[in-house]
Amino acid sequence: MHEMGIAMQIVEIAASSIPDDMKNAPVERINLKIGKMAAVVPESLRFCFEIVARDTPVSGAVLNIEEIPVIARCGKCNIKWVVTGAVFTCKKCKNSSIDIISGRELDIVSIEIQDDISQSGFNSSI
Repeated sequence: MHEMGIAMQIVEIAASSIPDDMKNAPVERINLKIGKMAAVVPESLRFCFEIVARDTPVSGAVLNIEEIPVIARCGKCNIKWVVTGAVFTCKKCKNSSIDIISGRELDIVSIEIQDDISQSGFNSSI
């Protein structure tokens, strides 16, 4: 299960991204974009994250996962479409020269930290 390794990296990156003046403020949410081709099971990642986040600055944070579809573009006729199956040929002209333009992402988009002073959410992009 590679989700455990990914969860460990998320904790490390998010914890190191907390500004010095907010080190004691709780991290409320970590926003991710994960492409369908990244082969990450969101439920497994959340489970692993909860385990590795214990006793860290991101303990109790929620993982907000936006799943990104696989989008391809034909190298011949230049149309774009969402790939829903294992067949990677152009839907229009059946050309096999295609480019995958999204669906491989595995990005931390932002972390949301509770601001102790105003008790309002703070969005800190990474």
